[in-house]
Amino acid sequence: MKILANDGISKSGIEALEQAGYEVITTTVAQEQLIDYINQNNIAVLLVRSATTVRKDVIDACPGLKIIGRGGVGMDNIDVEYARSKGLHVINTPAASSHSVAELVFGHFYGLARFLHHSNREMPLEGDSNFKGLKKAYSKGIELKGKTLGVLGFGRIGQATAKVALGAGMKVVAFDPYLEKANLQLEFFDGQKVTFEITTVSKEEVLRQADFITLHVPAQKDYVIDEKEFNMMKEGVILANAARGGVVNEVALVKAIESGKVAGAALDVFEKEPKPEIQLLMNASLSLTPHTGAATNEAQDRIGTELASQIVSILG
Repeated sequence: MKILANDGISKSGIEALEQAGYEVITTTVAQEQLIDYINQNNIAVLLVRSATTVRKDVIDACPGLKIIGRGGVGMDNIDVEYARSKGLHVINTPAASSHSVAELVFGHFYGLARFLHHSNREMPLEGDSNFKGLKKAYSKGIELKGKTLGVLGFGRIGQATAKVALGAGMKVVAFDPYLEKANLQLEFFDGQKVTFEITTVSKEEVLRQADFITLHVPAQKDYVIDEKEFNMMKEGVILANAARGGVVNEVALVKAIESGKVAGAALDVFEKEPKPEIQLLMNASLSLTPHTGAATNEAQDRIGTELASQIVSILG
């Protein structure tokens, strides 16, 4: 049986599938050629990440497909309910990349708190001619320890991010419309474990209390953070969006930065991918990455083996 991993899959995932007797094809097929390729090569399983979309046209035109798999969490590039209504299995890997995203968020937070994203640009340009000036400009950083992290969306990734915050000595406040509380277990290198119970509060309470805010919500029709929400936040708040483009109003974000309400923001996702707005790319108060939240070697290994395990379980 043939599996097409159109957006790639880790070596560990390929090995697990091949050991189970499947043929894994890692050729990247262009979207417009996908239907013909699947049918001509008798593909039974289509694995994608964020680059390939699987809409009704693909589902209807490829009767041989049995499974559609998404290497990652969000499945907004797949017509999930339609596929399932046609008898296809649709799978994803919600747990595999949680910690990777959490670490990226904190990489951004630490960088913004100490102006690393900016000083890394300016030191090569002015480090030899304006060292004292740069030192003065970047000498008003803040520490994360003792500050409050607000988490909007307290599922797997939100909870993983909260664990990093607790380990860094931060207070955590969280909002999730579907969750009243969660027990977070921190595991340390020597086997010790500490459990924290986090009771969720209202979105407004999170926005009012937080020094740092991170979003871990699915794509939705309306903005989760818009002008109204920015007005509720503390002066000098730092924000991160490593969830989905379109959950933060980017125009309102730029205005909030210009007014001083937001001291800095981290964006790993954008409303217009893969061509973010130039005013975002050129804004010195933004720390930017090109949608790499789940892109660690460890996460890709977990994603590959988790997909393989589910495929073997379904197909036998």
